[in-house]
Amino acid sequence: MALPTSAPVIDRLADIATTTPADTLEATSELWRVVSQQQGKDDAVARILGAVTNLTKATSSKQLNLVLGATSDYAVLLRLLDQPEALAYLTERDPLAPARLRGMQVRERLLAADGGTLTAGESSEILGVSRQAIDNRRKRGSLLAVQLGRRGYRYPAWQFVADGVLPGLKEVLAALADLSPWIQLAFLLNDNAWLDGRRPVDVLRAGEVSAVVDSARQYGEQSAA
Repeated sequence: MALPTSAPVIDRLADIATTTPADTLEATSELWRVVSQQQGKDDAVARILGAVTNLTKATSSKQLNLVLGATSDYAVLLRLLDQPEALAYLTERDPLAPARLRGMQVRERLLAADGGTLTAGESSEILGVSRQAIDNRRKRGSLLAVQLGRRGYRYPAWQFVADGVLPGLKEVLAALADLSPWIQLAFLLNDNAWLDGRRPVDVLRAGEVSAVVDSARQYGEQSAA
């Protein structure tokens, strides 16, 4: 459905534009351009804009300013949702909103840890192999990657070292083969009681491969129980 083009609407938009900061106006114009070129997105964009508008109304200017230091657009959204006023607004409409938000924040923390993540192309450049070879290694379980919808697979940067792949990673992934890549990632980056509170990735870096493999097996057995 096309945007209305009646004179009152045009006049209203013109009035708003005169007092709208340039960055906001440019971003809004780009959104309108995308919608005008891909009409099938109209309904989805309308819902998204409605949600952002309601969150903005529910959140004070001071709280909104706190989100600006986020490192990505996705992080901006997470930080906005985590503001007390916005979270209270969401919880009124969805009691599970805090739990859903915590899950998203955990995923963001895992993705950002220790150098963030790389695309298949970036990973292939590091190892000096083709993108197909990277994909094959992922499928065989010798490289770790998590899928981010249409963004494809992302490869944690910490698994790549100066001479290839972090030693012992393949063996650890084999011990966790029955678990999802997200669970594997969480295992490697979270403190581990079987490793005296150390993170498995740090223990691998210290060369203690067998200790991490043993803890991975215990973790896998416990998760399957």
